[in-house]
Amino acid sequence: MTIRTTPLPMAYGRRPDDLDVLARSRLLAHLPIKEVSEFLDLLDQVALPPGTALLREGDDGDCMFFVLEGEARVRRGQLELRHVHPGDYFGELAMLGATKRAASVESLTTMRLARLSRAHYLSLVANHPKIALHFTQALANGLGEELVAMTDNVGLLAYQRSLPRRLEARVTRDSDTIIVATGTIVGTILPKEENSWQVVGATIDRKPASLETAVVADVAVSPLTVADWEGRMLIRRSAALVFLEAARIAAPDVTLCMGSPIENGTVVRVTGDADTTALALRIGEEIARLCRDDAPLREEVWQVEEARSLLLERGFSDAAALLLSRREATISLLTFGETFALAMGPVVPRTSFLSALSVRPHPEGLFLDLGSEVHRALPGKDGAHEPNVDVEVRTPRYGAPMTHASREWLKEMGVTGVGRFNEHCVSGNVQEVIRVSEGFHEKWIGRIADLITERKRTVKVVVIAGPSSSGKTTFIKRLTVQLLVNGIRPKNVSLDDYYVDREKNVKDEKGEYDFEAFEALDTNALKSQLSRLFTGATVSTSRYDFKAGKSYPDGGEALSLGPSEVLLLEGIHGLNPDLVGDAVPAEAVFRIFVHPASTLAFDKAGVLAPDDVRLIRRIVRDRHTRNNTAADTIMRWPSVRRGELLHIYPFLPNADVVFDSALVYELSVLKTYAERYLLEVPPTHPAFTTAFRLRQLIDQFVAIYADHVPPTSLLREFIGGSGFEY
Repeated sequence: MTIRTTPLPMAYGRRPDDLDVLARSRLLAHLPIKEVSEFLDLLDQVALPPGTALLREGDDGDCMFFVLEGEARVRRGQLELRHVHPGDYFGELAMLGATKRAASVESLTTMRLARLSRAHYLSLVANHPKIALHFTQALANGLGEELVAMTDNVGLLAYQRSLPRRLEARVTRDSDTIIVATGTIVGTILPKEENSWQVVGATIDRKPASLETAVVADVAVSPLTVADWEGRMLIRRSAALVFLEAARIAAPDVTLCMGSPIENGTVVRVTGDADTTALALRIGEEIARLCRDDAPLREEVWQVEEARSLLLERGFSDAAALLLSRREATISLLTFGETFALAMGPVVPRTSFLSALSVRPHPEGLFLDLGSEVHRALPGKDGAHEPNVDVEVRTPRYGAPMTHASREWLKEMGVTGVGRFNEHCVSGNVQEVIRVSEGFHEKWIGRIADLITERKRTVKVVVIAGPSSSGKTTFIKRLTVQLLVNGIRPKNVSLDDYYVDREKNVKDEKGEYDFEAFEALDTNALKSQLSRLFTGATVSTSRYDFKAGKSYPDGGEALSLGPSEVLLLEGIHGLNPDLVGDAVPAEAVFRIFVHPASTLAFDKAGVLAPDDVRLIRRIVRDRHTRNNTAADTIMRWPSVRRGELLHIYPFLPNADVVFDSALVYELSVLKTYAERYLLEVPPTHPAFTTAFRLRQLIDQFVAIYADHVPPTSLLREFIGGSGFEY
């Protein structure tokens, strides 16, 4: 329904039945008809068509209305309070001195209203004190009845759901303990800053929580800042909610979809031919206004059926589909203005925490930049934080042709989000999704082999790079098969064999060995061997003894390259041009970047982050094959991510081709392993905060048994049972 914002001119005139209608009002029911007539003389009459905004919540007000004809709906925020009909009234708080409207009222049909202004009410008090006294007493009685009913309802809910069992709670932070009243908001007992970082959230018994969370039991609390990985996740989640509300206001006709996040922001895909420069300016200005208003972000508990109805009404069909697999009877929704999202974790309490947000054009549409505080938290060298927005805009991390193609075939199969994918699992159609996913991988591996074959006269070194747990090992095995089919014989060399002696390795800012640093490699030995290989010589490759931390520059196997042979060089630094330098002609090197890129959305605000996919892959693999606990893997992850941000992603523009190693069904398979491994993390362990969030994430997926995974699948690298020998 279209809501008109400009009221129509008043229509004067009384009808014979107006007295009867007013006499039915409980405010005037006990007055003689003559006094009701005198009261009616003080009222202005207004005629309005359907779809008119009679009152708006938060607007100034100095009058109340009686309904003579028609029907209207009363709402507070997104909550529908009641409908009003002839004889009912609304806006009465204005008569008692309240200047701001507490609710919105929209006409559903053609209406006639009788309006009592505060000025006319004061005239009634002066000229007809008896009528005024009766009216005021009835008004107070009505408000009292509503207050009692509301108190009874809230009391019933509190008794059923959250009635405190104690008056005080013990709160521990580090080694300090304080006693607080039950219901104390956690944000009031935490500092505004921690080590020069703004506190944006909290952990309560190591679970991420909003600063607005009430303390109801003995707990341990800690602050969350953007210096923490989980703190940055909280900011990103909050920023998406505010962005969508700003876009709803500033660009209601533009279709937007939150894409995959990177460390300092989130890509927003724009459908259609919108002017993204102008669009970024409009949405950015609206975000700035919302942040200046310091408006609240809220988390609300809904019945699942009620939430599904709301989401479907708003066009969020993917999110509504996800609720079909919920076990619980209730669900938490994040709300800001008229925007709703599934609560995949806490958010900041108010928009003032997000004042550094900015929006700029991006090849995919827009880029939501999380701001300078987040940039400051990211690792960098020489004062330049990498990867930066300039690198992302030049070469989008998740914008490769293969990723675009993946989105298209998923859309054709109706897999537009996690909820829709779950429907395929439940209905038994997931086998087809698995086969197409694997066939899609094989098709693109074949294409990459064909590209190399087309340049076989010049290409002699194929470099394969990618971050941790990207599936590089299986990719190389499958690429080898495709190259052999094309008549090219690959010979493999791993950069892991070119580490310098451990005691010679560089150290990070914490004084620990930095094995992700480019300087950790003996690139001089590598370049020397490559130069000799290109002259036709046979060289002894390097070998590294990880147990002893000792390098052997000539301790590897002998290697030579024949006319139909290429060198497959694998390692995280493969895209760095200084790796081979001038030892190999530029045209002789073909660079491939492997990482998971295409993921599914939970709703319009939340997307499965590829970095989380890689972390879950690594947790399963390391626990499965290396006996490393999930806690150990999570604690190691920040160091791994630091190395990726410094040494891998800044060189992504150098890749000749990007292989998207994501499999749409993999989280459903990994869930069957990861759920147990994450539960092994003790609640007192520092890794528990991330483990708890990952458990919530995988809980959104319907489980699939590993029996459905083909032996040649890249996923087998992490769960075992691969048809390739590693």
